Amino acid sequence: MIIGIDASNLRRGGGLTHLIEVLSTVNISKHNISKVVIWGGEKSLSQINNFPWLKKIVPKELNQGLFSRLMWQKFRLSYSAKDNNCDLIFSPGGSVLCNFRPIVTMSQNILPFEWNEARRYGVSREALRLLLLWWLQSKSFRSADGVIFLTNYAKKQVIKVVGKITASSVIIPHGLNSRFCMYPKKQYDITEYSLTKPFQILYVSTVDLYKHQWNVVEAVAKLRKEGYPVTLNLVGAALFAKNRLEKSLNKFDVNNEWARYNEVVPYLEMHNAYKDANLGVFASSCENLPIILLETMASGLPIACSNKGPMPEVLGNAGEYFNPERPAEIYNSIKKLIDNIHLRSERSQASFNMAQEYNWDVCAFETFSFLEEVFNNYQKSK
Repeated sequence: MIIGIDASNLRRGGGLTHLIEVLSTVNISKHNISKVVIWGGEKSLSQINNFPWLKKIVPKELNQGLFSRLMWQKFRLSYSAKDNNCDLIFSPGGSVLCNFRPIVTMSQNILPFEWNEARRYGVSREALRLLLLWWLQSKSFRSADGVIFLTNYAKKQVIKVVGKITASSVIIPHGLNSRFCMYPKKQYDITEYSLTKPFQILYVSTVDLYKHQWNVVEAVAKLRKEGYPVTLNLVGAALFAKNRLEKSLNKFDVNNEWARYNEVVPYLEMHNAYKDANLGVFASSCENLPIILLETMASGLPIACSNKGPMPEVLGNAGEYFNPERPAEIYNSIKKLIDNIHLRSERSQASFNMAQEYNWDVCAFETFSFLEEVFNNYQKSK
């Protein structure tokens, strides 16, 4: 069996990380698969390891804009798949325009299906992009032979918007790279910290309209005002809300004393961001399965977390929850953890233990097993 993977619309973020990790960890000998062919942009495919069974193809259109990539997918992908004797196409990006069968797709971007969140972009190019993704992915999910979801929450939300999906479906969560696993540190009373040896709060995430870094800044500013020796480290690429974050930083940390923003940290170095932290915050209001939350859990940190989307499903009883749009609630959750050394110890151990359930080896095995299952069912139905 030969699998084709359409990575034409995977450019950055969790979707690309998922593909890199799955292809790096899959044991192809455990499956009835002899070869994998992958199409994608040069920058994306250069981040994927080379294997004897993996063939990379970089059509020039996939190094161009969205329209060129969509046209290639619609008019060229099927021909290339047939030329390479592919038996099935897997499209982890979620959007499928070609008429090749069988096809398995994947729900990784929940934002087009969370209309209250998408409305944050107003009348803009990004809003139009999300509208296009909603149309493309809805059509893809309805016509695919198999659909992979990351969480129960995502499956329910997509079906709520799209309607009934007749394809076979399965829930396969992301895995977690072992370099993020750090056994929980010994917790110390807040009186053991000072302005020269502060209690460090970390929030890793892209800066976007639904990530609410500015509300976290306001919450930590209140803690500082009350005398808590805390600092805030924000890490993540700026997308659509950098000005809003900078405005908040200028308002609440005028002298640049306690809040730091690091925009560029390569993924292969990201685990180092967690080493010096004492508490993690995750304040997103729209996620499918946030790899960053998994990484924060695995790093052994107590976590103050958004109560939106799939976060309670992922973190369970191991976090202190808040509404990410209310700085007062963020403040209360962080303060509760800071003030209670035993609660910090308990929650950090619980979240660390839960993180061990997310394994890329399992994810890769279950993903390729599902691809085989869909292909076999398709063959039987012919």
